Amino acid sequence: MQECGPVRRRPPIGCAARRTAGKLPDGGCAREERLKMNGENALAIDWKVPPDSLHIAKGEAHLWRADLHGGEDARDRLRQSLSADERARAERFVFERDRQRWAAGRGILREILGLYLGRHPRTLAIVNRPDGKPTLSNRCAGDPAIRFNLSHSESLAVLAVTLDQEVGVDVETYRPEVATAEIAERYFSADEQSEFRSLPENLRTEGFFLCWTRKEAFLKARGEGLRTPLDSFTVSLTPGRPPALRCQDAQRWHLSSFYPDSRSTAALVTEGSHLERRFWEWR
Repeated sequence: MQECGPVRRRPPIGCAARRTAGKLPDGGCAREERLKMNGENALAIDWKVPPDSLHIAKGEAHLWRADLHGGEDARDRLRQSLSADERARAERFVFERDRQRWAAGRGILREILGLYLGRHPRTLAIVNRPDGKPTLSNRCAGDPAIRFNLSHSESLAVLAVTLDQEVGVDVETYRPEVATAEIAERYFSADEQSEFRSLPENLRTEGFFLCWTRKEAFLKARGEGLRTPLDSFTVSLTPGRPPALRCQDAQRWHLSSFYPDSRSTAALVTEGSHLERRFWEWR
């Protein structure tokens, strides 16, 4: 733990002046259809613009969504905040689109963490723990013990932040061509496969990705990745029903789902009891 002097807080200035359209894609009629389909206000999340500095309290989980598309100025600024290792990793992506998205996601992560710590994004040292989860290695005396997890699908990124509690998050854009019984048989537990087959056809894509994101978020929260067999635990997947997790240490974790926009679903797994979720939009 190092001593750090006062550093002027840097406000988040992302996605080039609130993006051209002003909001992440809504989906219009698709949004209304899903609300009716679920019988719940699944998409009515109030994503707030954050203040210049943020405090996270015990018992809270902060969820951020961000659009990885941005103008050239935004991309350059985010890239400049990366470490040499991060820039080298970005360069290893074959396609320019993937290179830009990864670099933008990492730069956005740095800007958001800087809000909580009151430090410039470039001064943060992000390293991987032995289990592969990213963490901060140069915390200062008095820094909050934040933990975080980042996921992205296409141009949408979701970040979860907690205070000293393990966390995993996953987001997936709906891809009907992937949501098949054949893939479910390869990756879902027996109970999950049975629940998936019981869904009417018009709910199967959403049910598939509810299951997928919940399983991924759980693995990320545990920090075990593919070392945990995918059929060794079970999550519920029926749209509109409360999420459930069944495994040997299920009492240690809390599982929830949310919809960042009308084209995707996301899952959050946190250590301990239910945390109050707060939703922020990176600009």
